[in-house]
Amino acid sequence: MRIALYQCQPLPLDVAGNLQRLASIASQAQDIDLLVLPEMFLTGYNIGAKAVADLAQPCDGDAALQIAELAQTNGIAIAYGYPERDLDGHIYNSVQVIDSHGKSLCNYRKTHLFGQLDRDMFSPGPDAFPVFELNGWQLGLLICYDLEFPENTRRLALAGAELIVVPTANMAPYDFIAEVTVRSRAFENQCYVAYANYCGHEGNVHYCGQSSISAPNGQQIAVAEQDETLITATLDSQQLEDARTGNFYLADRRPELYTPLSKR
Repeated sequence: MRIALYQCQPLPLDVAGNLQRLASIASQAQDIDLLVLPEMFLTGYNIGAKAVADLAQPCDGDAALQIAELAQTNGIAIAYGYPERDLDGHIYNSVQVIDSHGKSLCNYRKTHLFGQLDRDMFSPGPDAFPVFELNGWQLGLLICYDLEFPENTRRLALAGAELIVVPTANMAPYDFIAEVTVRSRAFENQCYVAYANYCGHEGNVHYCGQSSISAPNGQQIAVAEQDETLITATLDSQQLEDARTGNFYLADRRPELYTPLSKR
């Protein structure tokens, strides 16, 4: 499977503008199976609780319908971040994957909220970490801060995830997450990790770029610097198999020792 990550500056409060540039980048993504966009791509991330409430949409809202049409037109699956409003009025920091036929494959809500910035805008997502199929590959979803809790990636790996897709809005001074943690999560779980970040700044938030695709051996097979760019990589099932036969973390687990991890 061939995937692309779009690292871009945020375009806050401009849903129409973000859909327009998605249309442009999707048309450029030749021979790509999955295009991954940053966290809250649809609206921008650091926009405040009122703006989030005003711009939040249901998972099958107008933006989703337009993105489904773009996915069909360009023959690619699209993973995009957006503020989701559910039927009860709760607002979540979500990512949805729509396939090349315009069908929603998965909608995931961020479970681990980052500081007051996230908590002022969103409700935490429920206990739901689905693994789903795309073009013969098993995928899982996390959002930004979720990745920094090793239990989340391990849970997806144990459920069979071969690629974990992570839209993010990682900011300075947390560059080491992009540099070290992403690669570690791939290596310790013998899976691919795709980490799509912003660059530039949004108000007082300065994003650190460094979007990447990390292989199961911990090597970055595609990595961005600090500028707007589209990075691509081809996932290799044989590399996945080699990692799983040469690395025994999953097989050597002793779950009976980990019960205290579920206690506060």
